[in-house]
Amino acid sequence: MVLENKLNLKDQVELARAEEKISKQKAKQLFDSGDINQAEVGTFSGLSYIHQYLFKEIYYFAGQIRDVNIAKGNFRFAPVMYLEQSLKYINKMPQSNFDQIIEKYVEMNIAHPFREGNGRSTRIWLDLILKKEIQQVIDWNLVDKDDYLSSMQRSVVKDVEIKVLLKQALTDQINDRALFMKGIDVSYYYEGYSEFKTDDL
Repeated sequence: MVLENKLNLKDQVELARAEEKISKQKAKQLFDSGDINQAEVGTFSGLSYIHQYLFKEIYYFAGQIRDVNIAKGNFRFAPVMYLEQSLKYINKMPQSNFDQIIEKYVEMNIAHPFREGNGRSTRIWLDLILKKEIQQVIDWNLVDKDDYLSSMQRSVVKDVEIKVLLKQALTDQINDRALFMKGIDVSYYYEGYSEFKTDDL
């Protein structure tokens, strides 16, 4: 099933291609325009702002809480009936050190509040929290795709692995444009999108 989209595309491959191109252009604009600084740090409202910014030209639901239950493989994300409650809880979670920030990130991943584009938006959201609270961000180039995906899967039960993996990739280059753009490319690569380089768009 192809998600309903503003581009009226009915083919999954075409939609994926258009989605990657347009949303990467928006990610680039988000950084270069300074609009990224408008996002509230560490709240669902801030995440919604990022999601809407990236996907509003593609999907009607950009920035809006999903109204369907979703799953990946055997894992079911937070049921719709508990989603608002989960997001209120996540908003209140502390974020003053690395461990707390990753715990909050893991909870937001379990919530998976949007119909599509959760991982890509939430990784930007995570870096904004790290930047504000501990003056560091993740160099996603240093985080292997398979290691990341498997430790995120297991983080639902135990978050030690994802903490170790991300901690070793921390950098204090918090305003580095090249690092941000490469990070977007890696983030998209995790989700199977790798046709366009952000910097070339």
